[in-house]
Amino acid sequence: MRIEELSLLVRQVAAREILPRFQGVRGQDKADGSWVTETDLAVQQQLAAELHQRYPHIPLLGEEMPPEEQARLLRSQEVWCLDPLDGTSNYACGFPYFGISLALLRNGKAQLGLVYDPIRQECFTAERGKGAWCDGQPLQAPADRTKLKDCLALVDLKRLSPEQLMRLGADAPYRSQRNLGAVVLDWCWLAAGRAQLYLHGGQRLWDHAAGRLIAQEAGIASRLLHPTGTAVPDELALEPRLAIAAAGENLLQQWMHYWGLPSH
Repeated sequence: MRIEELSLLVRQVAAREILPRFQGVRGQDKADGSWVTETDLAVQQQLAAELHQRYPHIPLLGEEMPPEEQARLLRSQEVWCLDPLDGTSNYACGFPYFGISLALLRNGKAQLGLVYDPIRQECFTAERGKGAWCDGQPLQAPADRTKLKDCLALVDLKRLSPEQLMRLGADAPYRSQRNLGAVVLDWCWLAAGRAQLYLHGGQRLWDHAAGRLIAQEAGIASRLLHPTGTAVPDELALEPRLAIAAAGENLLQQWMHYWGLPSH
């Protein structure tokens, strides 16, 4: 299995299905309140067919599948995990920050991750224990920030409580904050050193499976927790996870302390 071949496949599907429809589709509400477009469905269908042709023994778990089918597929020893278009609201509104995420899960761990940004034509990849890359160039997140006040944070404001929002408004510990709306790219921008802190209160498996592996292989320290902040026995589950990360373990400990989260 060559990651270069997977990268080419994802680029081709994005060029065929995502870019021609950009700024020309409308979103529809799903049961969970998120949006879906015809592009999400087309990308999932295309990649499912192409991956089955190349790797018929590996099933695919996609975001746009019924929950009961996702649960059944997650029990497989080896499975693809696909988010065909993360940042659908951005995409449907013309905001150029969205991407495709594909991970290979084996024995309960992400072994390979790929995230593609069709607008910037950046392809982020990683293999467990072998490193992370952007368009073939090695990624190593800079670890030169030692204090929260020197950092740029990516924070998903929508999933914070009113009390947490008030605290950030009155006493933010970082230099500045962004809320860009595509989880799979957030992880990769951490890996590329474009931000140093991260907080998201409700990520699904397809949101973090590939991107978190890329960030970890680039040196980003992270935790996945229950949305209440407690530890979870299984990170690769279908239930939402609170994701917190930083450019190094020392920064992560400071960031978790600010939120009152357990460090281990």
